[in-house]
Amino acid sequence: MGNGNAAERVIQDLRGLVAGAAPGTRLPSVRELTARHHASPVTVAEAIRQLVAQGLVEARAGRGTFVAARSDERRSPDLAWQTVALGPGRSGEEEMRALLALPPAGAIALSGGYLDADLQPAAALGAALARAARQPASWQRGPAEGRADLRAWFAREAGTGLRADDMVICPGGQAALSTALRALAAPGDAVLVESPTYLGALAAARAAGLRVAPVPADADGVRPDQLAAAFARTGARLFYCQPLHANPHGATLAGHRRAGVAAAVRDAGAFLIEDDYARDLTIDGEAPPPLAADDPDGHVVYVRSLTKSAAPGLRVAAVGARGPAGVRLRMARLLDDFFVAGPLQQATLEFVTAPAWARRRRGLRTALRARREALLGALRRHLPELAPRVVPRGGLHLWVCLPEGTDDVALAVAAAAEGVVVFPGRPWYAAEPSASHLRLTYAAAPPGLMDEAVRRLARAFQGATAR
Repeated sequence: MGNGNAAERVIQDLRGLVAGAAPGTRLPSVRELTARHHASPVTVAEAIRQLVAQGLVEARAGRGTFVAARSDERRSPDLAWQTVALGPGRSGEEEMRALLALPPAGAIALSGGYLDADLQPAAALGAALARAARQPASWQRGPAEGRADLRAWFAREAGTGLRADDMVICPGGQAALSTALRALAAPGDAVLVESPTYLGALAAARAAGLRVAPVPADADGVRPDQLAAAFARTGARLFYCQPLHANPHGATLAGHRRAGVAAAVRDAGAFLIEDDYARDLTIDGEAPPPLAADDPDGHVVYVRSLTKSAAPGLRVAAVGARGPAGVRLRMARLLDDFFVAGPLQQATLEFVTAPAWARRRRGLRTALRARREALLGALRRHLPELAPRVVPRGGLHLWVCLPEGTDDVALAVAAAAEGVVVFPGRPWYAAEPSASHLRLTYAAAPPGLMDEAVRRLARAFQGATAR
């Protein structure tokens, strides 16, 4: 997963084998290719899918992959020119594909960034969307920045000084984040991030041509002294931060650090992008207010998404800022895709303003607690050495530290072979990782599967550490 060329290596390897073999010849298995190229099963499967689409190989369910039959007069397409035309790939793209890949049939998912289907309010969302779709006005062009009533809802929910006019509706949190990075920095500029941090933020920053610089974080969140030092060293004017249940490590910025972080940003004359993705995902206690709630001078750019707390298909979020920064954000969104679909905005507004929304959030807290405790219990029974010492008070994930010398990528590959999908820690770091970790998602599988999932992980762990 750490090598952006892994898929291309697998493709070229199989192309060479196909070129010298007769139709019907059996090709190496996914497991063999995974070991040979140190790639994830997801990457190998994607490489095979591409060759199947090109007619070069044939995948037979339950039997393997074979050289496809082809007529003598048909030549294989020569797409090699595209490698020269496109140039090098962007760092982080392969990891993002792996992160968003659907788990194979029969595998238990302890990876992913969304709620399990059982936790998603699909019926309520479907009904709201159906009602919105029947209203002709919802199909008309609305304000480019989004419906005023939906923007007002996001502004009220933030509990900050942001107004409806400061907010822009976006097609999901990733789009909002990408917009903020591109609107507030220019290619070649530095952007500071917590270490570790959200993989999608790293990919978006690099795609925008920004230089990513890590700042150490611990169980109390980012360290203000190190943040000030990083601003001084890099000259950055942008800091991306998840103060609440940070992904992947789950830490919440401690109360005694909030003023120090705000001071470091203010003294640097910088912006802080606050990714408040987990506002509805607190399990224990009450969530602290957003950093944007105590930001009189407009340093905080606030991002809030509904996707994590509802369903992957509810691609609705908002980004807000005051002053010229808000103008930049609104213009950037306009250039990207004009506006978010009207029926989706109307359905979202109906969904979040209904009395059932508050009940749903309470029920989600209970369900996430049950899944978190089931995963923790399974770890303590079957892999006590991996049970985290600090348990996150919300979010979707556990951040598991591996014994020194354990290869997290190799362990993730071995786990996939055992039928449990986990994600290695390495891609979540902007620079060298401080230790090996796995990110285990408790929101992606029901409590009843956690024990079996950890049993499978334990078999992979024993095999990986026995070498």
